[in-house]
Amino acid sequence: MPLTVTSQAATHVGRKRKRNEDSHLVDPDLGLYIVADGMGGQAAGDVASRRAVDVARAYVADRVEVLTRFAENPSQENRVAAQELVAAAIQAACADLWSMAENDPKLRGMGTTMVLFAVAGDRAVVGHVGDSRAYLLRQDVANRLTEDHTIVAASIKNGTMTKEQAKISALRSVLTRAVGTQESVQVDTLLVEITPGDLFLICSDGLHGYIEDEEVPLLCASVPDNLAEQLIDFANERGGRDNITAIVLSFHGATAEEPEALTKHEALRGIPLFMHLTYREQAEILAISEVKSYPLGAAIVTEGEPGEDLYVILRGRVAVEKDNVAITTIMTGGYFGEMGLVDDSRRSATVRALESVRTMVITRTDMMNVMRREPVLAVKLLWSFVQGLSQRLRTVNTELSEARAELFEAQGVAPYTS
Repeated sequence: MPLTVTSQAATHVGRKRKRNEDSHLVDPDLGLYIVADGMGGQAAGDVASRRAVDVARAYVADRVEVLTRFAENPSQENRVAAQELVAAAIQAACADLWSMAENDPKLRGMGTTMVLFAVAGDRAVVGHVGDSRAYLLRQDVANRLTEDHTIVAASIKNGTMTKEQAKISALRSVLTRAVGTQESVQVDTLLVEITPGDLFLICSDGLHGYIEDEEVPLLCASVPDNLAEQLIDFANERGGRDNITAIVLSFHGATAEEPEALTKHEALRGIPLFMHLTYREQAEILAISEVKSYPLGAAIVTEGEPGEDLYVILRGRVAVEKDNVAITTIMTGGYFGEMGLVDDSRRSATVRALESVRTMVITRTDMMNVMRREPVLAVKLLWSFVQGLSQRLRTVNTELSEARAELFEAQGVAPYTS
C-alpha cells in the first residue's frame, strides 16, 4: 500500500509584530511544502518570503519529472538529481530576490529563510537555508533534520558557546545564510526515507524559539486535526514575539514487516564508526548508501581483490573465509569491509552468503564527498575510526602477549621482561 499524507498548516502574526512576514506553501499535487520567514522589516520581508515561495514552487513544477523518476527508481543518479533540483529551486528564488532588490532601492536588504520539503514516493528531499526548521517525529523521538544557519548555532557547533549561553545571546537571531541577501547562497539538502507513522513539522523560528527539541513529541503526540493551530497557540502563550508558521505532515500506510528505513538506521547506530553521529548526520550517510541483495553461496567480497565498500548486513548471515577456510560468521546487524573506506588495500578475506543476504553498501568515494562537505561529521568519523584501531591494537597486543607466554611455558623458558 503506497504512503499517503495528511497535511495541515497555519500561520499567525504573533503577539508583538504588526505584519506577518512568514509565507508558506502546501501543494499535495506536487508533493511540495515550504516555509519561508521574511526579513528586512521596512525592506519588505513579506515580499521576500512570498516571492521566494512562488519562484521555488514554479521551478519545481517545471521539472517535477525529476522527482517522479526518483520516486519510481531511487538510484544514486536519481537521488543526486532530486537533491540538485531542490537546491536549484532555492537558488532560483535567491537570484530572483537579489535581482528585485538591485532594481528597486526600497527592497534593498530583503531576504528570507526557507525550508523546502519535496516528497518523492517513500522519500523526501529537504532543502534548507536560514533558521526555519524541519523535524521528523518517529517512534516518539523528535529528530531535527536541519541545522540553523545562525552565529550562535555555528558557535555551539565549534565549541565556543554553550546551548545555555545561546538562549540569552543577543546574536541568537543573526543569520549566517539567507535567501536573497546575496546573488547566490549555499543550500543544505538532506534525503529522508519515510515510513508509515512518520510526522514532519516544518516551522519558522516564531514556533521553535519557544520549544525545546524534547518537547516536540509531547506537543505532537495525538496529532489532532488542528495540531498546527495548537502549536501556534502554544507559541503565543509563551510570548509570541515573532510571526509563527507551522506545517504538519502525517504519513500513513500499511507494511507487512518493519520498514527498511528503520532497519538501516538501527544497523548504522550499531556500528562504532557511526554511533556518535546525530540523526541528521546519520541520515547524510544513509543517503549515500545503496541496498544490494546476494543469493545463497554468492561471494560478496573476494580475498585479494581491491575494494572500497563498507557492507552492513540488514538481513541474513555471511561466512568470512581465509584461504578457503571459514574463520567466523557475521549475522544481521554486523558489518565488514570498513578498511576499504580509508585505503586501497586488497581484501584480506572472502565473505560469502550463507543464505539470502540483504546489505547496505557505502562506498569510499561517496563517504569522502560527505566528509568534505561536512567537516564536523568528518572529525567525528575520524575520531571514531582512530578509537576503533586503538582498540584493535590493544586486543592484538594482548593476544600476542598471551601467545608468547604460552609458547615460553611450553618450551620451559622463562618469559623475557624488560
